[in-house]
Amino acid sequence: MEDQSLLSEETISNKIYFIRGQKVMLDRDLASLYEIETKVLKQSVKRNISRFPDDFMFELSQNEFENLRSQIVTSSWGGTRIFPFAFTEHGILMLSSILKSDKAIQTNIQIMRIFTKVRQMLLDTTEIKVDILQIQKKLENHDKNIELVFSYLDELTEKKENEEERVKIGYKK
Repeated sequence: MEDQSLLSEETISNKIYFIRGQKVMLDRDLASLYEIETKVLKQSVKRNISRFPDDFMFELSQNEFENLRSQIVTSSWGGTRIFPFAFTEHGILMLSSILKSDKAIQTNIQIMRIFTKVRQMLLDTTEIKVDILQIQKKLENHDKNIELVFSYLDELTEKKENEEERVKIGYKK
């Protein structure tokens, strides 16, 4: 069943943040994607809180919230007193078990696909970093070898300049 109102990858990707060393999405962004109120999402989570251990969901601290707001450069969050919930990939997956609407199911499928792509991109960049480090090591070795060749050439040139003329042996004309 292909839904015509599928969200773009960019729309979802822009709502994934890196907080506490984890890729997370915030409750307000998820509620927006699911087309429900944030309050409804939070109530559903609180009713099923045993499904959301700390590695599935956590509440942002004031400092994390302020840092996030400055990164997003928005004041639309206003003077909220309750800090947002951040859901990890597992937490978002768990949301699908408590939010049963068709929109929530389709959105969750898309989000999981995006998380998978992000994970693959991170793996790819890690492999590229390893390759770059190997190339850098080779270049350092090449630099050392080139320096060594030049030092040998300098020594040979000095020997050639300081060399006395040899007595020639053989037939003289």
